[in-house]
Amino acid sequence: MQAFSRRFRGWQWAAALATVCGALLLQGCDNERVATTEEDLTTEAQVYAKWGQPENIWEGQNGERILEYNRQPQGTTNYQITIGPDGKVVALRQVLNRDNFDRVKPGMMMEEVRRMLGKPARIVPYALKKETVYTWRYREGHNRSSVFEVTFDPDLTVIRTEHREDPEDMTNPDNKP
Repeated sequence: MQAFSRRFRGWQWAAALATVCGALLLQGCDNERVATTEEDLTTEAQVYAKWGQPENIWEGQNGERILEYNRQPQGTTNYQITIGPDGKVVALRQVLNRDNFDRVKPGMMMEEVRRMLGKPARIVPYALKKETVYTWRYREGHNRSSVFEVTFDPDLTVIRTEHREDPEDMTNPDNKP
């Protein structure tokens, strides 16, 4: 039984390492995309060629379109690229940051939060509590990843928010199998 347990833990460790490597590879590609996507120069067609199909497209102000490039659940970023009416990039933002998290307040609707932060890494309904928790993974600086959680009531109105360490972050010694 011990041999099976050790092999299973080894398999878990290998799976976690593969996930981390995949996320780092994706991050490296994103760094290149971010560096070559220039405001007022890059066209919408060039964005699609570099970034691919967006996860979602939101209508912005004054005819702008906001393209959402989600890196959840394994990544720690969500990008939004705003395309102006002239078809060129107006803004490129990584939206999972403290400034945006601080803007999420009780009473806000889920659609408003979702539009601000992009697609969450996880959505977990708690039927007995009549709550649903949306979780976004993020990283501040070069620190370990954390999670930002927003709890919604049955009407999908924000009840509360919380920041905590990411329980799936394998760089945290407490989380290693």
